Amino acid sequence: MNPQPVATGLLSYGMSGRLFHAPFLHAHPGFNFSAVVERSQKKVNAVYPHVKSCDSPDELFNDPSLELIIVDTPNYSHYEYARKALEAGKHVLIEKPFATSLAQAKELFDLAKKQKRYVMAYQNRRWDSDFQSVKAIAAEKRLGKLVEVHLRYDRYRPLIEAKPHKEEPLPGAGLAWNLGPHVLDQAICLFGRPLQFFKTTAAHRDNTKVDDYAFFHLQYQNDLQVYIHVSLLCARPLPSYVLHGKNGSFMRGRTDIQESQLDKGISPLDPEYGKDTTLGELTLADENGILKTEMVPAPKGDYYQLFEAVYQQVRNKRPYPITKDEILCQMEILDHADV
Repeated sequence: MNPQPVATGLLSYGMSGRLFHAPFLHAHPGFNFSAVVERSQKKVNAVYPHVKSCDSPDELFNDPSLELIIVDTPNYSHYEYARKALEAGKHVLIEKPFATSLAQAKELFDLAKKQKRYVMAYQNRRWDSDFQSVKAIAAEKRLGKLVEVHLRYDRYRPLIEAKPHKEEPLPGAGLAWNLGPHVLDQAICLFGRPLQFFKTTAAHRDNTKVDDYAFFHLQYQNDLQVYIHVSLLCARPLPSYVLHGKNGSFMRGRTDIQESQLDKGISPLDPEYGKDTTLGELTLADENGILKTEMVPAPKGDYYQLFEAVYQQVRNKRPYPITKDEILCQMEILDHADV
C-alpha cells in the first residue's frame, strides 16, 4: 500500500512559490499541494483550483491536516515562520537563507530535534545543469590537484528595487544574504568546510542602503583557494564557474534554463524540461604538455530531485542531502564580520 502524499502548505505564492515550489508539489505524486497564503491578490486557484487560499500564516500553522510547511517569504521572516511551523508540529522546508544568523539556525535545528520533525534547507541551485557539470568535472579528477576555483553569481541591476525586504537594512537584506547562499552552498557541496574564510561586502549603487557586492575567500587543505563573487553591477559577467588544476582548466557560464521554463508554464515532467544545450570548456595538457580543449555538455537540470529528497526524508527517513553541518557552515560564513 502506497503511503499518503505529504500534505503541504506554501507560505507565499509570489515569484518563488509560483515558480520554484508549486509546479513540483503539483507534479510529484508524493505531495498534496493543499494550501497557500495569499494576503491580497488571490491567484493560485487560476492554476491550481483545488488549493485552499488562506489569508494568514496562522491558518497554515493551525491546520492539522498539513504535514509540511514551505517558508518562501522575505528573508527576515524565515526564522520566525520556521519556528512557528515547528512548534505547530510541522516539517519545514526553508528557502535560502535558512536563517539570518548562525544562532537562529542552530535554534531551528535544536527545535526540530525536540519536536521530532525535519527542518530542511531549499538549496535548489545544487540541481542546476551548469553546477551539475562542474560537480561531475570535479569528481572525475581529470584536472588533477585543484589549485584555484572561482564561483560567481552576477547580475546587472543598478537601480534600487521597489522591494523593501531586499533594499531596506533589515535582517537578511543585501546581496551577501540574497545570492551568497546559492554560491556558498555550491562551494561547500564541492569541497566541504573550509579551514578558514574571509568575507567582504560593499555598496556601490546610488542611494543603496544595503550591500550590492560580496566576496568570499575560502581556504582549504592542500592550498586550494576558492573565490566567490556576487554582484549587481556586472554588465558583462565573467564565466560563473572556473576551475584550475595541475592538469588543466574547466570553465562554463551560468546557463540553467529551469527558471525560464517554469516561468513559461513548462511542467517539470515535460521531456524537454531542464535540458541545457550549452557547453563547458575543458582544457587539458597531454603527455607532451600540449593543451587541448574539448567541449563538455551539461547534464539535465532538475529541481524535481530536491522535492524527491524532501519526500524521502519525510516518508522514509532517508537522509536529506543538504546537511545540518553544511547549513551551519554557510550561516557561519554569512554571519561573519567583514574584513
